[in-house]
Amino acid sequence: MRKANDPSISSTSLPKYLEHLSGDGKAIGVLTSGGDAQGMNAAVRAVVRMGIYVGAKVFFIYEGYQGMVDGGSNIVEATWESVSSILQVGGTIIGSARCQAFRNREGRLKAACNLVRLGITNLCVIGGDGSLTGANIFRKEWNGLLEELAKNGEIDKDAVQKHSYLNVVGMVGSIDNDFCGTDMTIGTDSALHRIIEVVDAIMTTAQSHQRTFVLEVMGRHCGYLALVSALACGADWVFLPESPPEEGWEENMCFKLSENRARKKRLNIIIVAEGAIDTQNKPITSEKIKELVVKQLGFDTRVTILGHVQRGGTPSAFDRILASRMGVEAVLALLEATPETPACVVSLRGNHAVRLPLMECVQMTQDVQKAMDERRFKEAVQLRGRSFEGNLKIYKRLAIRLPDDKITKSNCNVAVINVGAPAAGMNAAVRSAVRVGIADGHRMLAVYDGFDGFAKGNVKEIGWGDVGGWTGQGGSILGTKRTLPGKNLEKIAEQIRSHSINALLIIGGFETCDRIKQSASGTKRRVFIIETMGGYCGYLANMGGLAAGADAAYIFEEPFDIRDLQSNVEHLTKKMKTTIQRGLILRNESCSVNYTTDFIYQLYSEEGKGVFDCRKNVLGHMQQGGAPSPFDRNFGTKISARAMAWINDKLKGSQGTGKKFVSDDSICVLGISKRDLLFQPVTELREKTDFEHRIPKEQWWLKLRPLMKILAKYEASYDVSDAGKLESLRHQQGTSHGEPAAI
Repeated sequence: MRKANDPSISSTSLPKYLEHLSGDGKAIGVLTSGGDAQGMNAAVRAVVRMGIYVGAKVFFIYEGYQGMVDGGSNIVEATWESVSSILQVGGTIIGSARCQAFRNREGRLKAACNLVRLGITNLCVIGGDGSLTGANIFRKEWNGLLEELAKNGEIDKDAVQKHSYLNVVGMVGSIDNDFCGTDMTIGTDSALHRIIEVVDAIMTTAQSHQRTFVLEVMGRHCGYLALVSALACGADWVFLPESPPEEGWEENMCFKLSENRARKKRLNIIIVAEGAIDTQNKPITSEKIKELVVKQLGFDTRVTILGHVQRGGTPSAFDRILASRMGVEAVLALLEATPETPACVVSLRGNHAVRLPLMECVQMTQDVQKAMDERRFKEAVQLRGRSFEGNLKIYKRLAIRLPDDKITKSNCNVAVINVGAPAAGMNAAVRSAVRVGIADGHRMLAVYDGFDGFAKGNVKEIGWGDVGGWTGQGGSILGTKRTLPGKNLEKIAEQIRSHSINALLIIGGFETCDRIKQSASGTKRRVFIIETMGGYCGYLANMGGLAAGADAAYIFEEPFDIRDLQSNVEHLTKKMKTTIQRGLILRNESCSVNYTTDFIYQLYSEEGKGVFDCRKNVLGHMQQGGAPSPFDRNFGTKISARAMAWINDKLKGSQGTGKKFVSDDSICVLGISKRDLLFQPVTELREKTDFEHRIPKEQWWLKLRPLMKILAKYEASYDVSDAGKLESLRHQQGTSHGEPAAI
């Protein structure tokens, strides 16, 4: 990326760069409050390093608000090295505590005194809605608190003038994903990993003994974990606080479970949020459900309560990246804040970081609970947001099969095919497509072994029960090959005619950085050089680098030469003289013909002699292997259901008209564009695609590349033109017409 002072950039089109913002003379306090969540440490690290990078002082506030009230050794200036090797650590290294003293003015007066004496007038609070509400009250009272302190002689009057206002930015750390305004809160994805790991393990034992398992997951007031877990594992039934089952649910559930057993399904999974209730707001407990199943059906039933295991463990790649992005955005928000700027919360919408008014989000979050208390459950689901509402609709469509006589037949045949390299999430997408298609009255066909199989006639009808249990399977059950259809077009056309195929859903190309788990944190004076997959696309290397705290990531999209390699070696040599004595280098497999992984390994080994030693690792196809992550399962499920809805609309529009699809918009690609799921005609994508290297000409994630460099202590030019816009939550919800891209 070109520097802000590059003479080739005209002054009229000058983007807003990080260099234009300064933290000189500013002091930022960072604290974690309330329940802990995986990824909080990544957020703390990003705040500290970005704050120091822009010239501000950054202070740890240990033990949350309690540490702020107690002061002394609880408020300590942070250094660059003090946040080293914490990305992969769960919980929070600066501690978190509930604080009764901060709830009253006397406690907040002590906290203000402790902060102002250190010149801290910028707070970054990582916690839930209660923690963020407390911060906003503190912000509003700030000037009055300082005046009272001056009156009591605890600070001088100059300090009141100099530190006259407090800036507050919040980041939501909560595994429950219970905060309105953000697609995902820090810790949610990691908690889903813990849940799905347990579900996958339980499913093997449940199948062995034909058992029913009732799993209780966290979510006292929010059913997000339960709902998304149910989607991810294809649970038979789910209980949520926001959407209680209808009257007579006991009989309906038992009928569904017995029906599944009659279809020779060897296990049943029921997922219960800990705050599950019925329509009269009475608790539905996991024990009650077990007793019901045993009494009514006589099934061997077990209860598993996951509890705090959901909070523990290493944060996922998603949470590390999310928290790092949010931490950087929080510092930018503090640098740009004025006395008139309301407290804001940094949020995620699709793949965009946005800022929302804190109290609007808090109010809407409280409105959800009020709606539930007053038994306005439909409204509670809507207030949770479009993503939650969409998840619930899709779960119901995929879990509950209507009798054949209640499905209106469309007389259309829809085929599903996997193409390209196998990728985690493909099977979830196929399951979703098949069941949504059957529910819409279509006859669903499965094409086996990609376009090769299509040409050979490997096409069979696939039913609702045939895709049971597919969501957790890795690879591609249908089989897939990289072969393109070019040489077999006539044979494929003949198969389309002979099977009367009206629409074709092609699933392929999903890639993820979830499986980059290489870590050098257990060694000293060692540099790991890791080669990632991705063809010519550097997404895996770049985002894996951001998630793992890499020192450099070499990618095709950003050309590099021997001088860059030498600069990186010198950087690592300096780093080894500090307390951070390890390094991580990622290399995309096709980033350079000449600067191969072996070349880079040998160069680093030679230049680092006597300072550090090197190890290399080519991750290879392990990146495609294993069970799909919760993100892949749910994204595959949602995007496939959306694709089938589009196909259904197209088929309905052509029925009875004798029309044939010849328009450009009859062949589309579905994917995320900024904040929404978007259908783009293939003809439009021609102009936006580099076909030689099979990558888009513009990649949204390249804007995040400087973040990895900044957090690794390199000088980098970061375009912040998109930052600084405080958006209204209610306005967004009222005017957005796109399909939300979140899971």
